[in-house]
Amino acid sequence: MSADLFLRPGAERRLGAGHLWVYSNEVDVQRSPLQAFTAGDRVAVRRAGGELLGSAYMEPQALICARVYAPGEDRALDAPWLQALAARALASREALLADACYRLIYGDSDGIPGLVVDRFGDYLVLQFHNAGIERYQAEIVTALVALLQPLGLLLRADSRSRREQNLAERVEVLYGEVPETVPLRENGVSFQVPVFHGQKTGWFYDHRMARARLASYAPGRRVLDVYSYIGGWGIQAAAFGASEVHFVDSSATALEGVLDNAALNGFDDRVHVRQGQAAETLQALQREGESFDLVILDPPAFIQRRKDIKKGIKAYQRINELGLRVLRPGGVLVSGSCSMHLARADLLAAMQGAARRCACELRILEQGGQGPDHPVHPLIPETGYLKSVFARRLSPAGI
Repeated sequence: MSADLFLRPGAERRLGAGHLWVYSNEVDVQRSPLQAFTAGDRVAVRRAGGELLGSAYMEPQALICARVYAPGEDRALDAPWLQALAARALASREALLADACYRLIYGDSDGIPGLVVDRFGDYLVLQFHNAGIERYQAEIVTALVALLQPLGLLLRADSRSRREQNLAERVEVLYGEVPETVPLRENGVSFQVPVFHGQKTGWFYDHRMARARLASYAPGRRVLDVYSYIGGWGIQAAAFGASEVHFVDSSATALEGVLDNAALNGFDDRVHVRQGQAAETLQALQREGESFDLVILDPPAFIQRRKDIKKGIKAYQRINELGLRVLRPGGVLVSGSCSMHLARADLLAAMQGAARRCACELRILEQGGQGPDHPVHPLIPETGYLKSVFARRLSPAGI
C-alpha cells in the first residue's frame, strides 16, 4: 500500500493536464507533512477532494517533491511496471533507428523520472539523477535484464546533478560484465566508446540527427570540430567525405579516442588533433592563418541555471565569433547548444551578434534538435533542451 499525498485546493491543474511533477508548495502539508517521507517512498497523489491523480515517488527535500510514474493509477514501481514502460520505449526506438545504439530511457519522457539508460548493443549504461529513483535499482536491473538480456549493465552515478544534491558518486557494474570501451554505430559510422571514464554515459546520442546532416555539408571540405570529445561530429564528417578534419579538445584522453576512432574507420590520414581550451585554440588558429570550410561548435552547457542566462548568452556569442573568424566566406558554421535555459531565439541572436562583430552576414540554412530517442514531453519543456543551427557565412556579393 502507498501513502497518500494530498494537494492543496486548485493545485492539481498541471497534473490533471498530464504533467508529472509535484512541487512542494502544491502539497497540503497539514494532511501530508513532507518530513514524514523519505526519498523514493511511493505515494498516491490525490486532489484535495481525494480523487486519485496518479502514483509517484517522493523527493521530499527537493522543490520537485514528487515525480509521477503512473498517471491515473495506483500501482507499485515494480519490475513488471518498469519492464512495461521500458518495452514501450524500446518499441519507439526500434521503429525509427536501425542500429541498437540509442537512448533507451529518457526520464520523464519515457515515464520513468530520474532514469537515463543508454544502449550500446549488448551493453546498457544507466544514470540515476536523484535519490528517489536510485532506491529502485534492483527493480530496474531486473526489468532491463528481462527485456533485453544484455551482456552487461553499467551504472554511472557520477553526474553533476548528483554532486549538486550531495549524493554519493559511484561507477559500478550492476549485471554481467562490461568492457572498458564498447562498440557503437551511428549513422553508419563505427566508434569505440569509453563507458567507464568518458563524459556522461560515454556518448552523446542527442545530436544524432544533426550529425547525419553532415553528409550534405562535409564532402571535400576542410573541417574543424571544436569541443570534439572522442569525435562524434568530426569522425562522421570524415566518413562522409571531408578532405581533412581538425579536432580541438582540452582532454588528451578524448583526443586519443579521436585517433582510435579514426583508425577504426580507416581514415586516420585525414585526421589532426590539437589539445587546448576552445577559445584560446581558436584564437591561435586565427593567428596562424588557418581557415576552414565547415566549423562545428558543440560546447558543454554554458548556462546551468536560469540566473546564468545573460552571462551564458555572451559566452555563446563569443565562441561563435571565434568560430566565424576561422570560417571561410561561403563556409558553414554548425552551432550547437545543450543548455536547457537557452532559448533557440537567443542562440540565433548570439550567432547574429557574433557575425556583426566579424563584419559578415549569416544565413540560417537549417535547424535541428534532439533525435527520436530523446522524445519531448509536450507539457515538460525541460525535456526539449537541444539546439543545432547550420548557417552559411555569406561570400561578398559578386564573387
